[in-house]
Amino acid sequence: MTLIVLLLLIALLVVVLMQLFKKPATPALRPSGPDLANLKVTDARAGDVISISGAGDNLTDLDFTADHYTRFEAGSHPWVELSGPYRERRVALRVAGDEEVEAAVHNDPRKYALEDLGLNEQDLSQMDERQNTADSFEFDGKVWYYRRSREVRASRDSGPPTGFYYWEFQEQDGSRLLTIRKSEGEPFAVMLYSGIAAGDVTVYRGGQA
Repeated sequence: MTLIVLLLLIALLVVVLMQLFKKPATPALRPSGPDLANLKVTDARAGDVISISGAGDNLTDLDFTADHYTRFEAGSHPWVELSGPYRERRVALRVAGDEEVEAAVHNDPRKYALEDLGLNEQDLSQMDERQNTADSFEFDGKVWYYRRSREVRASRDSGPPTGFYYWEFQEQDGSRLLTIRKSEGEPFAVMLYSGIAAGDVTVYRGGQA
C-alpha cells in the first residue's frame, strides 16, 4: 500500500514538473496595418500607385503615382488629397468621410479664374457672411450651391502646416464639386472635382510597406 501511494506521488510530481516547464503556445501573430492585397481608398498614402476606373482622358483608367499627401481640416470637416503627375499635368484624388466615403477626382486640364465663374471677391465675402446653403450661382450651364466656407488648415506629408480660406460648392443634381481657395498674398485658386465611387479606386502600395 505504501508503495502504491509513493508511486502515485511520484507520478503526480512528474505531471506538475511537466506543466511547469511546458512552453506556452505562441499566439498567432495578427497582421498590423491594412491588407496590402485589398487596400481601400482610405488607406492610400504618398508613394502609392492609384488607378481610377474610367476617370482618365477618353474614359480610360486614370493611373498616377501619388507624390503628395495632404490632410485638410475645415473645423469639424476633414478630408485628404493625394496628388501626382498624369499626362503632363497634375491630378488629385480627394477623399472625405470614414463610414460613408466621398471620393472625387480633379482631372480637368482647364485653368479657371474667379471671373470665369461670374463671381468676385465681394460675392464670396457675402456668401461667407451668410453661411446659407441656398446661395447659388450659374457656371458651365449648371447651378452650383454653396456648401461651406471657412479657414482651413493643411498638413502636408512634408513641410510645416499652412492655412487658407476656402469656399465649397456642389453641382445641382450632379456629382461635381467646385472649390475656391485664397491664400494670403495669392490669387484665388479654383478647382473642379468630379465625384466618383470609392469602389472605382484601386490602390497599390508603393515603396516600403
